[in-house]
Amino acid sequence: MRLAVLYVGNRNYSSWSMRGSLLARLSGLEFQEEVIPLYTAEGRERLLAISPSGRVPCLHIEGLRIWDSLAIAEFLHERFPAAGIWPADPAGRALARCICAEMHSGFTGIRGTLSMDMRASRPKTDLPEVLRSEIRRIESIWRDCRERYAAQGDFLFGAWSGADCFFAPVVSRFRTYGVELNGASRRYADAVWVRPEVQDWAQAAAAEPWELDYSHPGGVRVREIAVTGRV
Repeated sequence: MRLAVLYVGNRNYSSWSMRGSLLARLSGLEFQEEVIPLYTAEGRERLLAISPSGRVPCLHIEGLRIWDSLAIAEFLHERFPAAGIWPADPAGRALARCICAEMHSGFTGIRGTLSMDMRASRPKTDLPEVLRSEIRRIESIWRDCRERYAAQGDFLFGAWSGADCFFAPVVSRFRTYGVELNGASRRYADAVWVRPEVQDWAQAAAAEPWELDYSHPGGVRVREIAVTGRV
């Protein structure tokens, strides 16, 4: 059987790629991960060749191309139902799907203002109210889940699940921009950050030789940098 391939973008910048990779690892799928550098001519050509939407992550498996993170989560849940991508209880599954769908389609202020950059440290103190409102909503989600499932473990539904995979890039963004969290949210974020698979992704991001240059007059460009291995 041909090994599945998960195509991802730059690990330092691509939050959706991080979600896809964490989901695949959680499922237990045997797969090869291949990075396609974003914002390059070669990368654009390859994206169009491997993904109908021209976006990542995109999972190639058994002749299928699955190019959306929620679809990847559902496919892997159906293929590996015991992996724990969604909680075992129906109420938990419904809630997990709700908050992942909200993450999937919302929080445009965070996406636009606190872009993912795992290597960076750029604390912000002058966040606009619309952004603070989104942060409060995320903290509300985390707090509600933790209150319901705290007795079962450190994560949103106790055990590490697909919901944590969806929110892990948010944890990274909050660290990059120095977003202050309350006690329960901070403890949850800390637990996510030290997960081995999250640290593996962060280490790989630190080792990438690409940096996005937003100052270029023609749009975002990629430049090569010295690898420092920092996280």
